[in-house]
Amino acid sequence: MAETILSRLTATDAKTDSNTRNIRRHVAALSASKSADGLLSPKLVLSWLVSSLGAGAFWVGALVPVRESGALLPQILLAPRIKAMARRKWAWAAGSVGQGASVAGIVLAALTLEGQAAGAVIVTLLGILALCRSICSASYKDVLGKTVEKTARGQTTGAASTVSAAVVLVFAGILMIGPDDKFALIVGALSLAALSWVLAAMLMSRMEEDPSDTGEEDSIAAPLRLLLDRSDLRRFVLARALLVGTALAPPYVVLLASDGAVLNQLGALVFASSLGALVSSYVWGWLSDRSSRMVLVWAGIAAALALGACLWIGSGSVWAMAVALFGLMIAYNGVRQGRSTYLVDMAGENDRSAYTAVSNTAIGLVLIGVGAVAAGLAAWSVPLVLWVFIVMSLAGAAVAWSLKEVETTDA
Repeated sequence: MAETILSRLTATDAKTDSNTRNIRRHVAALSASKSADGLLSPKLVLSWLVSSLGAGAFWVGALVPVRESGALLPQILLAPRIKAMARRKWAWAAGSVGQGASVAGIVLAALTLEGQAAGAVIVTLLGILALCRSICSASYKDVLGKTVEKTARGQTTGAASTVSAAVVLVFAGILMIGPDDKFALIVGALSLAALSWVLAAMLMSRMEEDPSDTGEEDSIAAPLRLLLDRSDLRRFVLARALLVGTALAPPYVVLLASDGAVLNQLGALVFASSLGALVSSYVWGWLSDRSSRMVLVWAGIAAALALGACLWIGSGSVWAMAVALFGLMIAYNGVRQGRSTYLVDMAGENDRSAYTAVSNTAIGLVLIGVGAVAAGLAAWSVPLVLWVFIVMSLAGAAVAWSLKEVETTDA
């Protein structure tokens, strides 16, 4: 059995190899990036900030769609350019710096603007951040596949998720016990997020990445042909599309259980979200290195159970909603760990950037479509939206069951 990631991280002998050093750098860079992402949290923290600035429901409602779709849709355009780079770590580093600069702009806007102007500027900057994030997403799986051996990839990303969840958990605790005026705490957290993204870029730039054979830059149509030609990729994208409810459901859980009181209990919600990531990320990562296919199956079932529990609890206290959100976040992190590890292990080195781009672009379109339908259904019945996500999650688990195992083959 391969040694665990923890033993590699704590190794101190002089013979530490390049793979081990790269694991450490991945964990450090990804921990900084994920911590920054958790401090920003468009679903909770940034929504609170925009609302507190009096920007109105339109700009608050635009945050999650802009962030999610903006980080996914551009990847089909970015993949050929990234594939043409000999060392893809530089693309990730540039995207990380861009995210830090965007958050610095959001801090400036929060300190100098209010009302509709603040909402417009912050959403625009979030769109720029999402574009930079898409660069990181399109390049990261390539870098991970080139610099970390197959049996340690899930644990590497899982360890980083655990560290970042602990950081955000501390932040949630400060929100819960801190002063009633949260504005200064939020601005401070966003400033720390900006610095963390710059630090992540510096750490990634030190990665020992061998140059890739670049050849001629592919056309934009090349990744799309992969989706048409490769049935395994199509089935994986279908499973991932059916599991998008784990990302879209939290606002509806909040709406059902707290009846709009979320902004008054920000610390409790951030705490529940980050605790779910903390207790599950490394375990999901460890399991993904054994069978990322089964992680997707289990996560889909877990999501359906969590949403079912939410419907059973119904409207009530914020703490009941926080418990439901905790369970949902465990499932969400399972989907993230499972699909990330599965894609890296399924694709060969020359296909990873294209596989990542085409799958993420497809999911970006699914997020827009399903998000619009869910918003329309929510105007009629919030429980109905959650029932739709339950059915989708179970269907996603069933499709994931039909995927082939990729951890037992070379890639």
